[in-house]
Amino acid sequence: MTIMKFEERRKIDICVISDVHLGSYGCHAEQLNKYIKTINPEKLILNGDIFDGYVFNKNYFPNSHFEFVRNVMTLLKNGTEIYYLIGNHDDFMREFDEISMLNLHKLDKLVLEVDGKKCWFFHGDVFDISMQGKLGKTVSKIAGQAYDWIIVMNRCVNNLLKIFGRQPYSLSKKIKDSVKKAVKYVADFEQMSCEHAIKQGYDYVINGHIHQPKIMEYKNQEGKVVYLNSGDWVENLTALEYHDGEWKIYQFQ
Repeated sequence: MTIMKFEERRKIDICVISDVHLGSYGCHAEQLNKYIKTINPEKLILNGDIFDGYVFNKNYFPNSHFEFVRNVMTLLKNGTEIYYLIGNHDDFMREFDEISMLNLHKLDKLVLEVDGKKCWFFHGDVFDISMQGKLGKTVSKIAGQAYDWIIVMNRCVNNLLKIFGRQPYSLSKKIKDSVKKAVKYVADFEQMSCEHAIKQGYDYVINGHIHQPKIMEYKNQEGKVVYLNSGDWVENLTALEYHDGEWKIYQFQ
């Protein structure tokens, strides 16, 4: 196995990663570690749900999950500006104040000017109507635990499919794509995020939360904005990269 030296890594301006869900069975930490060892970003934005407080169990936190933390610290040590933005699964961190120490920052949201454009980064759970109130948060936690077990069951099914030479199958994605309410939920989330960003005068709005990687332009009577979503490292294994004046979705193969 060839080990890449740090100075040989691919340089990019910004990398956005969200919805890693460290501590959950669904997390693809091994693949994420392979990816992060190939890049040297000027800025790394961890856009929420990096840890999964909904399903966290002290008996389950594999070495690959620890390794991701070490890989982030390696980037930090080598000069990458790192922003940790809080999501709903790691909202236990909201109990602490916003922190900035050298090139490490813990925030709820972030506004950056990138090549003259105003970019608004935040996880997105604030626009999730289903999570409003104590009941909504409780239901969300139960759903998160059920989702994690669906992912585990899905892996068992895919192991069997692999034995018989069949293509892998995403059960959770099939469920979400087939349920009209789920499809409407995603569309409503994207629209709400975009319309709020237009009112605030932002050029770009960058979210996570819904596990749907996307880049699209949204227009209404008040203006337009470019919406981006970094996806996740449970199903899609995606990140956002900005380099040479262009945003792209990276997908791990």
